[in-house]
Order: sequence, then C-alpha cells, then structure tokens
Amino acid sequence: MLGGLLALLIGGEGLVRGSVGLALRLRISTLVIGMTVVSFGTSAPELLVSLNSVLDGFDDVGVGAVIGSNISNLGLVLGATVMIFPISVARNTIRIDWPLMMFASILFYLLARDGEIDYLEGLLFVLILITFSVWIVLKSRKEGKEIYASEDMEAFASDNPIYKDLLALGIGLVGLYFGAEWLIEGVIGIAKDHGVSEKFISVTVVAFGTSVPELVTSTVAAYRKETDISIGNLIGSNVFNILAILGITAMVKPIKISPSINQMDIYFMLGIALLVFPLMYYGKKINRLKGVVLLLFYISYIYFAIMAEF
Repeated sequence: MLGGLLALLIGGEGLVRGSVGLALRLRISTLVIGMTVVSFGTSAPELLVSLNSVLDGFDDVGVGAVIGSNISNLGLVLGATVMIFPISVARNTIRIDWPLMMFASILFYLLARDGEIDYLEGLLFVLILITFSVWIVLKSRKEGKEIYASEDMEAFASDNPIYKDLLALGIGLVGLYFGAEWLIEGVIGIAKDHGVSEKFISVTVVAFGTSVPELVTSTVAAYRKETDISIGNLIGSNVFNILAILGITAMVKPIKISPSINQMDIYFMLGIALLVFPLMYYGKKINRLKGVVLLLFYISYIYFAIMAEF
C-alpha cells in the first residue's frame, strides 16, 4: 500500500511536470495549462485509484478515498497550513470557488441517497465541471488575468531538453498505473488480514496519502504569501474530486455507495465544507485559531470513523 502511495505521488508529479513542459514548448497559454493540464494531473492519482477500485468491484475504496480526501484537504491540510502561516482569503474564493464546492458536495449527497451514482449522474458531474472551466477561462481572459501553471514548472520546462519532458511524462504514466494497482491490492490485503473494511482504510490512510501533494503545495504557497494558490488549490481539488473523479468513474461503471458512507462520512464532508465558509468570511483571514478549529474537526472525524469501525 505504501509503495502504491509513493508511486502515485511520483507518477502525479511526473505527469504534471512532463505535460506542462510539453505544453509550454507548444506555446499553449498558461491559462489553459493551469485549468486543464495541472488540474487534471494533480487529480490523476485519485482518478486512477477510483477507476481501478470500481472496476475491480471495491467501490468503497474509490468513494472512501474521495470523501476522505475532501475532509482531509480542508480539515488537516488547510488547518496545518494556517498553523504555519495565517493566510488572507481572496474575494473570488468566497464568491466563486466555495459556492461551486458546496454545490458539488450537496449534489453528490442528493444523488448518493439511492445508493448509486449511475452513468447519467456521472455525465452531469462532468458537464458541470466543463461548463465552469470554460466560464472561468473566459472570465479570466475578459479581466486580463492568467491562471499560471506555476513559476517553478515554467522554469523547469524552459531549462530542460525535450527528452526530459517526455521521460517525466512516461515515468508519470507508469507510476500512476502501478501505483493504483499496488495501493488497491494493499488496501484489500490489510482489510482482509485485520478484519477492517476497505472503506475505513480508504477514508484514513489512503485519503491522507493522496492529500500529501496538496499539503506540500499549500504550505509552500502560504509561505510565499500566494494565498490564492493555497486555498484555491484545496477547494479546487475538492471540486475535481467530486465532479471529475466520481463523474468519469461513474460514466465507466456505476458506483455503489455503501450505507455506512451515506450514514456518516458524507455528512462530515458536508460539515467541513460548511464550516470553512464562516472561517473565511469573518475577518477575511484564516488565522491559527481557526486552523485549530479545522484540525479538531478532522481529528473528530477520524475518532468517529474508528468508533464506527471497531
């Protein structure tokens, strides 16, 4: 399982760096790169895990990883980030990013009540994401703003010969494929050997592992005072987890939602999404005290997950 997580982290990094490097060489706008290549690349590990688990008949692994990751992103990652460096909140985060995340979370909750996300519901998720992406690109162009891939990636791309971009892309694809296979095999093995559910391992260990890239990105961005990247990265990741990952997976094969997820985990996901709004809105800054609140929420979720399991 740990080998799978490591391979997914390396694979995701390689995919993003290689594809961004090639895109920049082809003179593709950084606006387009930021909205497509980087967003998809950072969500690719979760997508591969979700697809493979559902195709193998272990739906709880894919759904649990998405829900657990969404809770981890806002509770653990954002909480830990502001404990290191309090961050201000941009107006667009409150007016645009958070409402979309809340809408996606509520829509997922409503559609999951019958115990399944089918093809048409998955298609709806994907169409909403595409519509929003097109709108935000057009809006940014109209306002004369660009969504950058990242300064580090631009420097990386310009300094490296093309074969290194291709090598990074190849390593990324291989890492993602084997990482997803090993991770799912490890989760199923642990669950069978120790008498715990695949969902429990997924919402705790797997969710934490897939949130590590967001934790690193957000802490670095907060340290550099690039607050839009820090909070936007986390909220955007949650939106992609629901609309892209569950949407695409459901279009390949309907996803079964277990009663335990509908009875507890999904409410914690909605709860952390609601909680983060007043923390952002009042004071327009998330300070260390608010970070403690977020971390306590995450710890309480892990506690109740353990209690429900054992």
